Amino acid sequence: MASPDGASGVGGSPEETELSITLTLRMLMHGKVRVGGLGAARGKGETVKRIREQSSARITISEGSCPERITTITGSTDAVFRAVSMIAFKLEEDLGAGSDGAAVGRAPVTLRLVIPASQCGSLIGKAGAKIREIRESTGAQVQVAGDLLPNSTERAVTVSGVPDTIIQCVRQICAVILESPPKGATIPYHPGLSLGTILLSANQVRGRSPPG
Repeated sequence: MASPDGASGVGGSPEETELSITLTLRMLMHGKVRVGGLGAARGKGETVKRIREQSSARITISEGSCPERITTITGSTDAVFRAVSMIAFKLEEDLGAGSDGAAVGRAPVTLRLVIPASQCGSLIGKAGAKIREIRESTGAQVQVAGDLLPNSTERAVTVSGVPDTIIQCVRQICAVILESPPKGATIPYHPGLSLGTILLSANQVRGRSPPG
């Protein structure tokens, strides 16, 4: 979790305060399309290596046979934003490569952030005021899912637009979640993890999972 190093957030600029914070950002990506664009699922792809080296952020990609993967980016806010920027531009590049060459306009890129549900209220704001402000100031489309991700206390926050608007949008979303820490315990979303597996790992006294 991210928290200011004893800073009140009132004195000094937000950008200066952010630099002393360690931020962890989780994104949900489709295994074949999104993760394929970054590299191998285990993080051995050349693009993932390059983004790690140039952003100084720690990037891990969950393993598994399900279509979706969780990409976790950890580091200073500056490093995390650099990594998000590089990922967004890489996805735009891959989308452009799928067209017939002559780019008439920039294709919109979509990122799905995974955020504890207890922080989504602050992100939406009273009567939707905060999320409307973020949309208007960045030009990005932002949608907070109404339902929890399966077997978790997290929600997906979908951000769409050209990379420049996405980066500004992610910055503002991160500013909100840094100011509003999650309440209570967070059960992280694990793609493809069944409820039976979760119950088994919680009990740990059984040797094998029940059938079905």
